[in-house]
Amino acid sequence: MRYFSLTVTFLASMVVTGVVLAADIEVKMLNKGEEGKMIFEPSFIKAQKGDNIIFIPTDKGHMAASIKGMIPEGAKKFKSKINKKFTYTVDVEGLYGIRCTPHYANGMVALIQVGDTADPAAFMKGKKVPKKSKERLEAYLAQVGS
Repeated sequence: MRYFSLTVTFLASMVVTGVVLAADIEVKMLNKGEEGKMIFEPSFIKAQKGDNIIFIPTDKGHMAASIKGMIPEGAKKFKSKINKKFTYTVDVEGLYGIRCTPHYANGMVALIQVGDTADPAAFMKGKKVPKKSKERLEAYLAQVGS
């Protein structure tokens, strides 16, 4: 009976404090995938605050980095090392633009939507983005909120 009581107390405290377990979301970095060449898979990621995004260099020569001016205010920018697995915890709601720096011009980008509040219309406004990356980001932005 004592263990039952402790379990109920623990679960109740989790509900009251709003504790939620973070998810681990794996993103492969690939030379070729469903969308074509030089891609993150998945390339559009829906996450919640506290989730861990794990970038996996499935094919060699890739890395993940935040795109300057394309992460929410207050979020930490990041840049992984080439050919190294990297984990980034999203802790601010909004949209995060991600790139593989060596393949940015080839369109190797991803978009992370954290939470439900995001403004896709303003995301790339005034930003200089290579043509192929811009096309892909626009396609991912069309999925925001869906």
